[in-house]
Amino acid sequence: MMDARIEKALTAAISAFDRVNETGENGFQTHLFAAFNSNEGYMQKVDLLDECFDSSPSYEDLREIAFDLLLMNFFAADVEKLEEDYLESEEWEDIEEQTIDRGTELLNLLLYLRECIDEEIEPELGDFLKEFLLVDEDEFQDEHRIYEPMIANQILVESSYKEISRVAGKLNEEQELAALFYPIMSFFAEQNPSESQFAEYVKASTDPSMDAAIYALAIAYNKK
Repeated sequence: MMDARIEKALTAAISAFDRVNETGENGFQTHLFAAFNSNEGYMQKVDLLDECFDSSPSYEDLREIAFDLLLMNFFAADVEKLEEDYLESEEWEDIEEQTIDRGTELLNLLLYLRECIDEEIEPELGDFLKEFLLVDEDEFQDEHRIYEPMIANQILVESSYKEISRVAGKLNEEQELAALFYPIMSFFAEQNPSESQFAEYVKASTDPSMDAAIYALAIAYNKK
């Protein structure tokens, strides 16, 4: 079963990606949705998802973002069908071990947005960093290291897409947040952009199709 917010987010990401690339592959979205809606176990769904991307290489850039959404969908829809303590089971530990190198830091943003929706609060960058990721706490120094570019540049949420993109361009490509800095910071700067604002965002991007997909995904997931 596919969670409604996940479905909206995935649809928005693929649509934005296609729009920027001026392409669209018949059947890709249908096959991907079938993977999400499958009654198979989680790892079988991961295999189905990978098969979709293996057979549609023009969408390869979206693979790990789709993996994030598949995991979110598992938390939102599938886990309810399992035993209450499933996420503490050896089976789930084994799954985590097998997928440790999969997905992106976008997962943390989605988990945070889900928490904001549940608690009926507006997402804010400072809250995301300090209250959700706990970057100021000694035991969360890995998060502090990963999110240091956002910690150091929080003022950018008051800036323009062009300025956010300029700062993003200075990040080391090896930095975990390098590919996500521009869309995530832009999301916190403007969570409900107009069409002209979205076009301005795409114009300022150095990777338009991916940045459009990630920003559209976050906007769609967060919408009431």
